[in-house]
Amino acid sequence: MIERYSRNRIYLSEEEQEQIKRFRILLGGAGIGSIIAECALRFGFECITVVDGDRVELSNLNRQNYENDDIGKYKAKCLARRLKRINPYADVRFVADFIDSNNVGEMICNCDIAVNALDFKSDIPFVFDRLCAEKGIYVLHPYNLGWAGLLTVIHPDGHRVSELSDGEYRGFELKMAEYVSGNITEQKWLDNIIEQYKKEYKTLPPPQLAVASWIVAGLCVEAIYRIATGKRIKCFPDFYLSSLRLGE
Repeated sequence: MIERYSRNRIYLSEEEQEQIKRFRILLGGAGIGSIIAECALRFGFECITVVDGDRVELSNLNRQNYENDDIGKYKAKCLARRLKRINPYADVRFVADFIDSNNVGEMICNCDIAVNALDFKSDIPFVFDRLCAEKGIYVLHPYNLGWAGLLTVIHPDGHRVSELSDGEYRGFELKMAEYVSGNITEQKWLDNIIEQYKKEYKTLPPPQLAVASWIVAGLCVEAIYRIATGKRIKCFPDFYLSSLRLGE
């Protein structure tokens, strides 16, 4: 195993390390996707494309992979530059544009797996999933629940998160949190967060912490590794949830 990944030994075989190097990841959204991207790159995924037309804001810095000097600049470009500084030999590409109905098909045509970290400002996240399914592409949905990282994996032939939407994309993050809360035991901490956010969600974006961004990044990277190497993975409506607060 080459020196860059020598500390991955035992966890990954040399064959797996070489296999994931060529596995192509598409990150739709560079918010929580910015943490996932770095975790994936350090793990050994060297073919990463980042798509996001948003610019860095001060409020992003509590949880996203940017610096104060990045404020006002395109997230996708800043992230790609950071990733290339970590591994200048990786195939890192970026598109500083929003994914919409006109370009979504083009964006997913050259990937082996997609991370759907798009904002639910329209139905594009659902369209993204549908088109990926048509091409046989797994999709990962990461969620930042503050103290918990949540991941759903969408099998191309399986259920989609849009089944929870009742045809409405607005407030979908809240619906997902309620779905999770209803399917775990001893979740008072999450119920309390949901009830507090319900009072403000029509005017403010969800509260999020760096804690959950890093937790869910780890979940995503292991899920991508398992899919890339043909290992078993739980798919939606099952989910992965990780937090020290589970059981409280």
